[in-house]
Amino acid sequence: MNSLPRFLSIWIIAATAGGFTFAAVAGVGVGAKPMRGAELVLNGSRQMLDEKWTYWEGPRFSSSLPIKWKIVDDPVDKGTVVMTDDPVAAGGKYGTADIVTKKAYHDFRLHVEFLVMKPGGNSGVYLQNRYEIQVLDGDKTSHGMGAVINETPSPYHAYNGAGKWNAYDINFRAARFQGGKLVEKPMLTMYFNGIKVHTNQRISQVWGGPNSGIDGGNDGGKGITDTPGGLKLQCEGHDVRYRNIWIKELDLKKPDTDFKR
Repeated sequence: MNSLPRFLSIWIIAATAGGFTFAAVAGVGVGAKPMRGAELVLNGSRQMLDEKWTYWEGPRFSSSLPIKWKIVDDPVDKGTVVMTDDPVAAGGKYGTADIVTKKAYHDFRLHVEFLVMKPGGNSGVYLQNRYEIQVLDGDKTSHGMGAVINETPSPYHAYNGAGKWNAYDINFRAARFQGGKLVEKPMLTMYFNGIKVHTNQRISQVWGGPNSGIDGGNDGGKGITDTPGGLKLQCEGHDVRYRNIWIKELDLKKPDTDFKR
């Protein structure tokens, strides 16, 4: 899908392939600018990284502030980007040096751009520091690129490939509780490089154990709690780069996360 434009205007392609709907909306895809009311949380600068992010101090945390991730030149375009580089994560030790926004979120619209530098590169985007949207080059399984990890197939057909920028655009609705009990599971709709790949996908649990994020060690990840969480980016000892991350807080009353045109 390398022929997709860098910024998508309002247009719709009514087609279906491989079970996924190809339908583009305004303001999604690589290069999408923050929508009105959104907060830019990562622009590739050291100042914003230190101002709006910190390490997630989970049970396996073994780094220290200031954040050791590097600010490097964008390998494709002008400017600088953030590189997932912390030596304590070498060998795939997630949870040792993951970074999370200082601000916690409930419902939100999210835009994330990432670039995997080498084949097999691995990272992850965690919604509320709980639910992982996988970033894993070469993996087309339910544990692979673009999957709601372990819960959906990988929409690998939408991936631009290593060495190129990719974008996730996500509407997320947090779990709902009444009287302390879970009554509605969390839900999301996602575009991957301008292609709709998940629609009102419910999420059953946190995967990966206590080292993965909030509630990962609570009843095997099924014990989701009613606590907002930050956006987390995973460090697994691979060179994955991030830029242009923005979030708009929402209040989704109804269990519907589909994008409105």
